[in-house]
Amino acid sequence: MPDTALSVRGVSKLYRVGAARKQHDSIMSAIFFGLLQPFENFRRIRNLTSISDSESINTLWALSDISFDVEVGSTVGLIGHNGSGKSTLLKILSRITDPTSGEILVRGKVASLLEVGTGFHPELTGRDNVYLNGAILGMNYQHVKKKFDEIVAFSGVEALIDTPVKHYSSGMKVRLGFAVAAHLEPEILLVDEVLAVGDAEFQKKCMTKMDQVGGEGRTVVFVSHHLPSVARLCKRSILLDHGKIIADGATGDVIKRYSDRFLDVGTSRKWSEEEAPGDNDVRLLGVELIQGGETAKSLLDVRSELNVQIEFQVYCAGAKVTPALHLFDSQSNWVFASIDIDPEWHNKKVSAGRYMAEVTIPSNLLAEGLYTIGVSIASLEPNIDHLFEHECIGFTMYDPIHGDSARGEYTGDFPGSMRPKLQWKNSRVGL
Repeated sequence: MPDTALSVRGVSKLYRVGAARKQHDSIMSAIFFGLLQPFENFRRIRNLTSISDSESINTLWALSDISFDVEVGSTVGLIGHNGSGKSTLLKILSRITDPTSGEILVRGKVASLLEVGTGFHPELTGRDNVYLNGAILGMNYQHVKKKFDEIVAFSGVEALIDTPVKHYSSGMKVRLGFAVAAHLEPEILLVDEVLAVGDAEFQKKCMTKMDQVGGEGRTVVFVSHHLPSVARLCKRSILLDHGKIIADGATGDVIKRYSDRFLDVGTSRKWSEEEAPGDNDVRLLGVELIQGGETAKSLLDVRSELNVQIEFQVYCAGAKVTPALHLFDSQSNWVFASIDIDPEWHNKKVSAGRYMAEVTIPSNLLAEGLYTIGVSIASLEPNIDHLFEHECIGFTMYDPIHGDSARGEYTGDFPGSMRPKLQWKNSRVGL
């Protein structure tokens, strides 16, 4: 029977939404509260006897009775929509947070790359943080020193390795964080979606490295919205929905279940400023598909011209903000990406305020099928990745076969996600 690297049994996690931390008006009050807190926590946990829809509106079960095993040397994908519980589960496996109930058994040293900057002290240099993370993983000084040059070379931050991490961009933090986690040879590597912050070349390096880690007999748990990456790395995947496992098995089967269940998204999505994706500089407020001056229907003619409106809030005056559109097919493969190069906007400093970017997808470009749109926003000088929101909106293209689209009179299937209507010329040559 294969050895088990991770064993999760009946794990649930409860968050108290909007619960305010108790304030103390004196040192003695704080000390007295601290002495009583363990007894109060025990009483509260004892009273959490069931998980049901009757819970108070002030509580949220991020995970509900999760159980699974991960074999030593396997690479397992963890997929699901935003808010499904993936990141919470990884934080529990990383021992960053404790479950409300249930138990986990971890055999081996765990390295995790979760949110950008997790595990880094902002005031310490990159060099100091490498050694600090090594110590946290139980590595001695000599072992980290032996791996140090390899870590720095992989991360590509040689020029700033002796600079405090607080001056690093999000991408630099991710590159160094992944390099540390992957090269210090933990038995178990946990990787969250933060790889989306890195550039394409670095993502490729990371995928190759995780392939290598898995091939060395170490265990990898990989969270990603990019399903082709999951399919490439993982033979097995787990699908979460609202804190529960709804599929666990061969990755191809689980991805199909995910596509059937979740990729029916609308053509308009809005966020309040408090809930909007982004950071303290830029937040995404809305994405909407427009046709004929109004919100588009979810079923669209391939001959239709489509406009995508992206509304965002800039809080930092003087930033050079660049929005980008990412189009994905039903299997989450990138069809194309387009950045804003409007000469009136691109590479220009903007004042704080609310902005609307609009991009046109030409008619007769896409093939029939289901598509989703993601949006990213970055700044130039310095390079900062503010956000990358997957699956903002979605739509389905169909071809009425009237003979005036790219397919002409042909009624069979076309390969690929793009079917541009190109200009052809024919002439007779010779006799």
